[in-house]
Amino acid sequence: MAVRLRMKKMGRTHRPFYRVCAFDHHTPRDGRPIEELGTYDTSVPDTDARVILNNERIDYWLSVGAQPTEKVAVLIKKYGSNGTHLEQRTAALERLAGPKAIPDPGAPASLPKKPEEPKAEEPKTEEPKAEESAKAEEPKAEAPKAEAAPAEESAKDETKPDAAPAKEEASKSEK
Repeated sequence: MAVRLRMKKMGRTHRPFYRVCAFDHHTPRDGRPIEELGTYDTSVPDTDARVILNNERIDYWLSVGAQPTEKVAVLIKKYGSNGTHLEQRTAALERLAGPKAIPDPGAPASLPKKPEEPKAEEPKTEEPKAEESAKAEEPKAEAPKAEAAPAEESAKDETKPDAAPAKEEASKSEK
C-alpha cells in the first residue's frame, strides 16, 4: 500500500483549514485518512504559528516509505523535527498564548467638538489688575442709567407739546 502525506481541506468558504494526514494514495482529498498528523490554519495572522505537527508520527511515516506532497514537504522542512523555523515557531506560539495587548482607542473621531466654555477666573495675585477690572465694570453699570435718562426727558418733552396745542384749541373755541 502506497501512503501519501497530504493535506485534508476543511473549514468553510473563504476560510480554509487543513489537516496534515497520512492517506492511501487512492483516497480522495477530503476522504478518510489513515492517521491525522497535524494542522495548518491559514487564518492565523502570524505565519510561524500556523502549523502544528506531530513530529514523532511524521518521522515514523517517512521511515516506512510514505511520500509527502510538495506543500507538506515544505511544512516538514520548516517545522518538522529538524526544521529551519522551529525557534520562530515557538516564539510565535508563546506570543499567541500570552494576553493580547489592547491599544487605547483614544477619543472618538465622529463626535463633534464641544464649544469651549469660558475659563473660570483665576485668583489674581496682583492687586492693580483687580482694580482695573473693577473700574472696567463701573462704566458698564452706569451706561444703562445714562440711556434711561434721555428716554425719560424725551417722554416729558412729548407731553408738553401735546398739551400746548390742546390749550390753543380750547382758547380758539372760546373766542
